[in-house]
Amino acid sequence: MDVSEWEGRQAAHYDEIGAEYEVHYSDEWSQRYRRRFINERLVEGIELGGARVLDAMCGSGQLAEFLVSKGALVTGLDVSQDVIDRFTRKLPGSKGVARSIFASGFPDGHFDAVMVVGGLHHVHPAVDRAVDELHRIIRPGGHLCFAEPHVGSLADFARQQWYRFDPLFEDNEAGIDVPHLRSVNAERFDFIRTLYSGGPAYLLVYNSMVFRIPRRLKRVLSPPLLWLEGPIERVQGRRTSCMVVCQWRKKLDSEPS
Repeated sequence: MDVSEWEGRQAAHYDEIGAEYEVHYSDEWSQRYRRRFINERLVEGIELGGARVLDAMCGSGQLAEFLVSKGALVTGLDVSQDVIDRFTRKLPGSKGVARSIFASGFPDGHFDAVMVVGGLHHVHPAVDRAVDELHRIIRPGGHLCFAEPHVGSLADFARQQWYRFDPLFEDNEAGIDVPHLRSVNAERFDFIRTLYSGGPAYLLVYNSMVFRIPRRLKRVLSPPLLWLEGPIERVQGRRTSCMVVCQWRKKLDSEPS
């Protein structure tokens, strides 16, 4: 299957589940999880006031809302026009672009930072190619920050089985291989932060749609699970975590891809 074919399938898939996705991932509890365990980690140490930031594979704008609150000038990019329509309705002051991550159309070095939450694992088997394009559009000294499910964990083994049977997932979705990405990008990026995270709250609060958690039950489960997530995270490593949060900086002497 070529890239354009499975990108089209992904777009159609998210057009179909977009309303339900919005209910689960934009509610109070998922947003609390995202802010504390994903968003704040992605941007730590980065000056966002007035910065040009791309929310790549943006969905309907859950991350972009946070970035705008920090003063960033945000552009959202997603292959689904329906998703971009939701993005622009939610964030009328931000630009939404319905285009492929493999042909973004942005000039070289256009952004101070690119942020991706849960997008790279949707572009297998072309993750390297997607990172090439993101590298191209980040200015030297700018940042690439991402949070993704990753390979090499117990959770990833379970995820591989789940993805095979659950209609919420397309067949090209898979965890990302961080050691591989670091190896092939060592000459282009400095690796500032790698944090393995994601426990019960990641599964049952943040990903309540995947586990079909009813909203009423989610309201009951969320407070204790969010409280437990911090202590659990302190003893997690690559093998026992569900996601990885990475912050990279493009080297000053790095050439466009």
